Amino acid sequence: MPTDPNQPVFVLVRPQMGENIGAAARAMWNFGLDRMRLVSPRDGWPNPASVAMASGAGRLLDEALLCETTADAVADADFVFATTARPRGLTKDVYTPEAAMQAARNRIAAGQKVAVLFGPERAGLENDDIARANAIISVPVNPAFPSLNLAQCALLVGYEWRKVSVETPGVSAEMAGTEWANGDEREHLAAHFEDRLDAAGFFFPETKAEGMKQNLRNMWSRMPLTRSDVQMLHGMLRQMVRWKERG
Repeated sequence: MPTDPNQPVFVLVRPQMGENIGAAARAMWNFGLDRMRLVSPRDGWPNPASVAMASGAGRLLDEALLCETTADAVADADFVFATTARPRGLTKDVYTPEAAMQAARNRIAAGQKVAVLFGPERAGLENDDIARANAIISVPVNPAFPSLNLAQCALLVGYEWRKVSVETPGVSAEMAGTEWANGDEREHLAAHFEDRLDAAGFFFPETKAEGMKQNLRNMWSRMPLTRSDVQMLHGMLRQMVRWKERG
């Protein structure tokens, strides 16, 4: 069964190749979207060629709703976006994918149903399809080469939906089983280095020693050290001392 009902429906209008339907399903499921509708697929439905390309997203194909016309596919929708890269001579608001999915999120949160139309691979949606949409989604691509295939377009819109529907930090740290070093651990590391460097005669001349130690501690405070880093640096110092003593 489909998962979260609070998501837009992706409607593939007269898709031509089963492989592209499967690739679109995979792109949708990458971003947690699993409501697909198909309008008159050229090669019929179900299509075995779509399954291999879905690569783990086959459930979307099994649960896809087959419709005869675009009107049937969006009959229950309160707001419909149509994706197109070409001017169509129709008066409509044109959204970027980002703005469209933000608007979709707001409408869905208010209890509305939203659908997104994607056209066939060769020429995209026809004006008769777009006339049934409330607004257009246009990807800001290179104007000298605006063509996107079906799965690419589904991926772009799906990604923008994920951005507005799931809070994800812009930057996160992969800690690989460790944690950030705390102040006490940094202090012990700094003291260890000072002791060893002092013994090696590094802090010279005496008049500059205090300033050199301060700069060294300031360096440690700027470094994003993990506990594993601290342990490794302690170990390096100990091994160098052992090596010198053996020599």
